Amino acid sequence: MFGFLITIHIIVSIALIIIVLLQAGKGADLGATFGTGSSQSLFGATGGSTFLGKLTASAAVIFMITSLSLAYLSGKGGTSSVMPTKAPAAKVQPKADKPAATKPETAPAAPQQPQKK
Repeated sequence: MFGFLITIHIIVSIALIIIVLLQAGKGADLGATFGTGSSQSLFGATGGSTFLGKLTASAAVIFMITSLSLAYLSGKGGTSSVMPTKAPAAKVQPKADKPAATKPETAPAAPQQPQKK
């Protein structure tokens, strides 16, 4: 699912870039507003929504949906890990054939400092 969404996201991204670059800028119809030149739109100088405009809006909506979906799916805490999970090794205590030493172990004493005269 994640790979499929990434593929769709990349395709829509490239399509959105191409669609936006194919459109004429708003400055192209500025001359038609003042009566000089001919307007390419049927509904006046501001123009109606063109096919490329509708295609841009559709691609933008799909882009946003895939972006939100990818963000949601990547934020989920998965149980998968790149590190292999191994059970910790059980500590094996050696079997003592001999009885334990009778003298308890003590911490070494701190060295004494010589007394100053």
